[in-house]
Amino acid sequence: MVAEKFAARSHIALKKKGYQALYGVGRRAAEELMVLLPQTFMNRSGASVGPALRARRLEARDLVVIHDEIDLPFGALRFKVGGGHGGHNGLRDISSALGSGDFVRLRIGVGRPPAGGDVSRHVLRDFSPIEKSQLDDLLVIAAEALEMLLDQGVSAAMNAFNGRDISH
Repeated sequence: MVAEKFAARSHIALKKKGYQALYGVGRRAAEELMVLLPQTFMNRSGASVGPALRARRLEARDLVVIHDEIDLPFGALRFKVGGGHGGHNGLRDISSALGSGDFVRLRIGVGRPPAGGDVSRHVLRDFSPIEKSQLDDLLVIAAEALEMLLDQGVSAAMNAFNGRDISH
């Protein structure tokens, strides 16, 4: 949803099919960029991301992955550069496909399930009514965070958005 919001704000149509994904290509400042929505299962995202990067002659450091994060409360945003997968199977698969985890991540908090709750069921469930009421604001803020990342770099984006939480 964040990638779709960013693409819409950037006038990038996500209508092309390839790389086991829907994608669009556009420009921001003087840079060409691609927004890729893998159509694989999340756990197999690397099967989409890897070929897309190779075809465009890009490296892991050129990639920004947007993903849900159970270790952050709903509405919290955090940029992270590199690192492990932290148990996130989509990140694990992308890192494996690229041979590197050295990419930027925009982590979007979804919170943890109640004690003893199933993590998979939690991240796949519908948003609660309170979360739904905050979702539009979260998507706009996350798209703004990506815009700052591209325009001003990762340090500026981290300073401006890490710790930002729309649920307060």
